[in-house]
Amino acid sequence: MTDLIPPYGGTLKDLRLDDTTAQARRTAAADYPSWDLTDRQLCDLELLANGGFSPLEGFMGQADYEGVVNDMRLADGTLWPMPVTLDVSEAFAETLGAGARVALRDPEGVILAILTVDDIWRPDREHEAEQVFGTRDAAHPAVYWLREHSHPVYVGGRVEALDLPGHYDFTHLRLTPAELRERFRRDGWRRVVAFQTRNPMHRAHVELTFLAARQAEANLLIHPVVGMTKPGDVDHYSRVRCYEHVLHKYPEQTTALSLLPLAMRMGGPREAVWHAIIRRNYGCTHLIVGRDHAGPGKDSNGEELYGPYDAQDMVTRHADELGIQMVPFRMMVYVQERAGYAPIDEVDEATETVMNISGTEFRRRMREGLEIPDWFGYPEVVEELRKTYPPRARQGFTLFFTGLSGSGKSTIANAVMVKLMERGGRPVTLLDGDRVRKHLSSELGFSKAHRDLNIRRIGFVASEITRNGGAAICAPIAPYAATRDAVREMVESANGGFLEIHVATPLEECERRDRKGLYAQARAGRITGFTGIDDPYEVPESPALRIDTTDCSVEEAAQQVLLKIEAMGFIDLE
Repeated sequence: MTDLIPPYGGTLKDLRLDDTTAQARRTAAADYPSWDLTDRQLCDLELLANGGFSPLEGFMGQADYEGVVNDMRLADGTLWPMPVTLDVSEAFAETLGAGARVALRDPEGVILAILTVDDIWRPDREHEAEQVFGTRDAAHPAVYWLREHSHPVYVGGRVEALDLPGHYDFTHLRLTPAELRERFRRDGWRRVVAFQTRNPMHRAHVELTFLAARQAEANLLIHPVVGMTKPGDVDHYSRVRCYEHVLHKYPEQTTALSLLPLAMRMGGPREAVWHAIIRRNYGCTHLIVGRDHAGPGKDSNGEELYGPYDAQDMVTRHADELGIQMVPFRMMVYVQERAGYAPIDEVDEATETVMNISGTEFRRRMREGLEIPDWFGYPEVVEELRKTYPPRARQGFTLFFTGLSGSGKSTIANAVMVKLMERGGRPVTLLDGDRVRKHLSSELGFSKAHRDLNIRRIGFVASEITRNGGAAICAPIAPYAATRDAVREMVESANGGFLEIHVATPLEECERRDRKGLYAQARAGRITGFTGIDDPYEVPESPALRIDTTDCSVEEAAQQVLLKIEAMGFIDLE
C-alpha cells in the first residue's frame, strides 16, 4: 500500500515547540516587545504554526515577499502564489531591529509565538495589489484591505510557536495537517479529494462532490474555510451546522468534514494555487477547483475581476510542481424529467427541463420568507439558514444619516425614531452625533483621526444593535466616505441592513440656519477644521436616499425614510 502524499516541499513544517522549551520561551518573552495580532494575522500564524503553510517557517522576509509578488516564487525558486506577511505600525517598527524578538499575542494578550526579526521594510502596497490580485480597484476586498486595514511596515522572520490560537467552537472538527494525515493513515485513505467552500452546501454541491470523488476514485474531504472569507458571507457557525447536516447525506466512511482556519484573500487564480498547496499539506491528493474559484465578484465598473476559468488554467499550468491533481468543477443542474441532478453538459436542453435557482434568487426567497424547493436545498439546511437570516421584516437594520452641520439630519432622525417606536415591534436606538460625543467619545478632539474613531465607535454600537434585531439610527456628520464604508461593513457583517441617508441640504442653507453659531465662528477663524468651511465633506455617491430639507418639512422627510424602509422590506407600514 502506498504512503500518503508527502507535504509540499517534502516536510511538514510544524513550528510548535515542545512544552518545556515553550515554557522557557514564554518566560523570556516577558521582556520582548509585544504585537497584538489582527484577525488575519491570527489565521496566518495558525497555518504557519501547524504546517498548513509548509514550507514556510515564518512570516516572509523581503526577498521572499518580492519574489512572490512579482513571480509567484520564493527566493529559493519554490512556487508560492500569496504573500504571507506581518504588517505593523510605523511606531512599533521603530522599536525593532534585525535580530530583535517579538512576542506575538492574541487580542486578549495571550502569547502565541515569538518572531525573530530578519527584515523590516515598507512595501509598495499598490504594486502588491496590482501584481497579486491583478487590480488596484478597491472593489476587490483584498485591495480594500491593503489600503484601509493593513499597516504600512512589514516585518519578516522565523516563528517559534508556543501554542495555537484558542478556539472554543467545533473543536472536534479543527484538525491540524498532522492530525488529519493521521486520520487518513488510520482509515486507509490514500486518495483524497478536497472540496473548498466558503458557502453553505445545497443538493447541487453534494451531487458535484459525489461525482468528483467517483471520478477521482477517492474519498472526499469537505474542507470549508472558517477563518476570514468575503465580507457579507454566511458566518461560519451557521455554515458548519449546515455542513454537519449535509455530512449525513454521504455513505458512511466515505466522507470527512474538517475546518480550515484560513484568511482568504479572494485572489482568484493565485488563490486557487495556494489552496492546492495547503490541501496537499493536509494530505489531499486532489482538489476540486470551481468556476471562478475564490473570485471576489465584480469591479467598480460592474465587470468580473477574473475570468470563469482563469483559476483552473493557472492550477493546470503548475500541476507538476503542485503535485496535487485538479478536479474541475462541473455545474450540476436539476433535470425535471430525471427527478435528479446531472452535469449540465450531459443534458439535452431541447428535450429536458433544467431547473435552477440562482444565488440571487435564493437570497431573495430567504429574505422574503418564501419557500425553497426540496430539490434545491435540504430542508434541515434551509432551516439552519433561516435561523441566521430571517426575513427582512425580522432583521435588524441601521439608518445612517450623514450631512453637514445644520442640515436637519438629527431632527429627521428623531422623527423617524418616534415613528418606529410608535409602531412598536422592534427596539429602536438613536445614536445622535452630539449625544455620542458626550457619552461615548468625550475624550476625543476634532482631528481627522479622532473624528474617524468617533464614527467607528458609532458603527460598532450600531452593528451590535443590528445583530440583535434592533433598529439603530445614527446621525453624525461623518464627512469621509471611507469611514462611512467601514461602518457599512461592520453592520452588514452583523447580518443586518444598512441604509445610508444623505441629508443633502446645501451649505448656504445650513449657514443661514446656524442655530449653534458654529459657522460664524468657523468663518471668523475661531474654529478650525470645520466641515464645509475649511475641511471637506465627501458627498455620498449612491445613498439609499437623498433628502434636501430646504423646502421639505420634517414630517415629509421622515415619511420618505419610512417608505424607503418599507420598500426594502424591513418594516410593514400597514
